[in-house]
Amino acid sequence: MSADAEEIRSQSLQLLDTWLSFCVRRNRLSRNTIAIGIVVLDHLRQKCPVSREDVISAGGEIKGSRAALSTILKRYGISERYLKEATTRQAHQDGQRLLDMLEWGGRLCTLSPEYRDALLVALIDPLVKNAKEWLNRQSLKLEIDRSLSPAAWIHLILENAKGQSGGIVEQHLVGAKLARRYPQTTISNHPAHAADVQTDRSGDFEVQRTIYHVTGAPGQRVIEKCLSNARAGYHPILLIPRSKQNQAVVLAQVQNGEDSITIISIEDFVALNIIEMATGEQRDFYSVLKDIVSTYNQRLSEVETDMSLQIEVR
Repeated sequence: MSADAEEIRSQSLQLLDTWLSFCVRRNRLSRNTIAIGIVVLDHLRQKCPVSREDVISAGGEIKGSRAALSTILKRYGISERYLKEATTRQAHQDGQRLLDMLEWGGRLCTLSPEYRDALLVALIDPLVKNAKEWLNRQSLKLEIDRSLSPAAWIHLILENAKGQSGGIVEQHLVGAKLARRYPQTTISNHPAHAADVQTDRSGDFEVQRTIYHVTGAPGQRVIEKCLSNARAGYHPILLIPRSKQNQAVVLAQVQNGEDSITIISIEDFVALNIIEMATGEQRDFYSVLKDIVSTYNQRLSEVETDMSLQIEVR
């Protein structure tokens, strides 16, 4: 290995570390960013250097980040459960930044094809390791104290999912409760991060003339959506963690919408139905909780990729 080649290798590995540090947001690297990094480096394995037209679509996205993503990830031993599509705008900006830092492959052109490919594989390796660590995360295992109330059980689930859920646990827990409560009604099941406009949805769940909105962090936008549904003749119910209930009420008051929206904590919403169903079916609260958790796990596995959010109660 020549001294120049060794210097290029060292600089490239350092550039990757710098790029990763730029991409950290809220103390973590998103799956979208990791996937985009792998796609970019894979492009350079196929052709180096590349032009903008080679790798950037007319819409500004990194080519290969949607339909071809699972194929690219499988090439490096990453399960398709990791990510179906890299769609966030920020991830594509991250990808272009990495291309800029590598001069679109220009800084690797003096290397022999064999050495360049080995270097690109070395750059991909830490991204693959990050993805596999994510895939190997354990599910949420919870010890349930039978002496506590059903509301306390639901609170325990939400607290243990903090920092990992991103609203996914909240949405699918409510969906499972609705599916269990209304077995003759089809309760829609969408990925938690699918935009309503993309799925033609007015809310997360609709049962007759009631529209349920579920969020782990209420903001002005969800209040506006609730009020829009109220004006359209629906009854909006906003479901949030108990710790955010007062915040949601204040946001509704600011928009003079507190009398048009029913705001309920997820803990109370699910717990009340556990109590009602257990009483109606002459069963204990814990067995009904297990049924809801089982339905939650099934619904989660149908539309999400993060199986570490599956729940085990014992």
